[in-house]
Amino acid sequence: MLIPAPVHRLALRVGHVLRVGWWRLARPHIHGVSVIARDEAGRVLLIRQTYGSRDWVLPGGGVRRNEPFADAAAREFCEELGCPVTDLRLLQVTEEDLYGATNTVHLFAATLAGEPRPDRREVAAAQLFAPDALPPVSARTRARLARL
Repeated sequence: MLIPAPVHRLALRVGHVLRVGWWRLARPHIHGVSVIARDEAGRVLLIRQTYGSRDWVLPGGGVRRNEPFADAAAREFCEELGCPVTDLRLLQVTEEDLYGATNTVHLFAATLAGEPRPDRREVAAAQLFAPDALPPVSARTRARLARL
């Protein structure tokens, strides 16, 4: 990367605040992806982002224009965690409010295919948790995990 990690993290935090403000004003319709990735032991991978909430959440992100949703899920996962997933399958599509924007979320399940290595820019930490021993998670994450 050309930008030092601390500067990149600061830019992400500022960008997040600006994006949230824009969404509250413009109320756009956006598309996102979220991935429930599990290892062979059935543990679930959760991440902590360097911006926004400090809760543990599922990996995911935005969808590029004309990008297939499964491709977006695989790309976001690999960008943030440096490892691929296999057996990617769509679980559901739901709409939710996200800071005033209508967010159509494409929720995928997948199998972890490597050792997650957080990018330390967008993702501060990544950890596998047994489904019955989850850390504090957001209400959205709890609802998405219930889809399994």
